[in-house]
Amino acid sequence: MDNEESKAAALYPVSEKQADRIRTPGGHKLSDLTLENVLAGKLTARDIGISPGALQLQGEVARAVGRSCLADNFDRGAELTDVPQDEILETYELLRPGRARDKKELLNLAERYREKHAAPNIARLIEEAAEVYALRGLFRKRF
Repeated sequence: MDNEESKAAALYPVSEKQADRIRTPGGHKLSDLTLENVLAGKLTARDIGISPGALQLQGEVARAVGRSCLADNFDRGAELTDVPQDEILETYELLRPGRARDKKELLNLAERYREKHAAPNIARLIEEAAEVYALRGLFRKRF
């Protein structure tokens, strides 16, 4: 393990060793997530979710120790934190083989993620899926 990998590995687990860098989606520090603060009404359900910054930090650690695929997943996850659930479920449904009508439908979805949600990594993943589905004939068949 080289020096950079060693430094990154020392950051893990980030919730213990980098808690000061982690914020909830509502901006609270990780140490603010206490039952006392919940009961006092200082926290909302939104504060229980993960923030893009926390996922990006996990990605930094993963990338530094040579786990680039895992880091890419954290990066994509960070992009999805503000996407409404109904859109995520729609995307999930369209990415199931045989659900999208054609390549264009997936490419339009990718563009929507890129433009509406500033999610280029998700857009690239959907574009890659569109290419593979086209090669393998995984679009909905019309009779």
